[in-house]
Amino acid sequence: MDPRADARLDALQQRLGYRFAQQRLLQRALTHRSFGADHNERLEFLGDAVLSAAVSAMLFERFADSAEGDLTRVRAHLVREDSLHRVALALGLPEVLRLSEGEARGGGAMRPSILADALEAVIGAVFVDGGFEPAQALVRRLFGDVIATTEADSWSKDAKTELQEWLQARKLPVPSYTIVATRGQAHAQTFHVECAVAALGVVERGEGRSRRAAEQEAARRLLATLKASDRPGGPLRS
Repeated sequence: MDPRADARLDALQQRLGYRFAQQRLLQRALTHRSFGADHNERLEFLGDAVLSAAVSAMLFERFADSAEGDLTRVRAHLVREDSLHRVALALGLPEVLRLSEGEARGGGAMRPSILADALEAVIGAVFVDGGFEPAQALVRRLFGDVIATTEADSWSKDAKTELQEWLQARKLPVPSYTIVATRGQAHAQTFHVECAVAALGVVERGEGRSRRAAEQEAARRLLATLKASDRPGGPLRS
């Protein structure tokens, strides 16, 4: 291997606080499927489950009196793509990812979905290399500060979930989400999404650095419109 690549992997392991006995596992965890057949998707699958279990245990300890629904919502907030993307950036994963030339030129090393998947793959690789205990310890290092400062106001349902439940409670169909525009370079795109409830003839738009973020913003705006319309005198109540 290139000595510079060795040095980057060594620095990453220092940041992780874990030294791999099987270095090939770390290399595989950092390999996107565009690079070759020995890619990280299986490790990502495993890491997703390990991450969920470890975060669940931390929340169980931190919030001893909280209901299952509250714990589920805050866990979903912590392990969503945007959160994993931020952790991956802090670890410096973009500089150690192995991508095809085309994917690299297209800004793949900064793409939130690729970085989130790689982080889960690294967690999965630690599990395979050393077992659950070091994998759990890694998750605690990566997410411990965030969980320690998480409060009840972080537990609110995300806008898409709240919108869907609002509609279902009124026996209305679920909304549709459509990407209407994508602007910017591949590594710094802005997505524009339209959220619509055809049965009510209402549409709102949102934008964000990922499709998910744009959908959430569009849902938030549509929900606000619907709630305003549902008040006495509003069009849904007339």
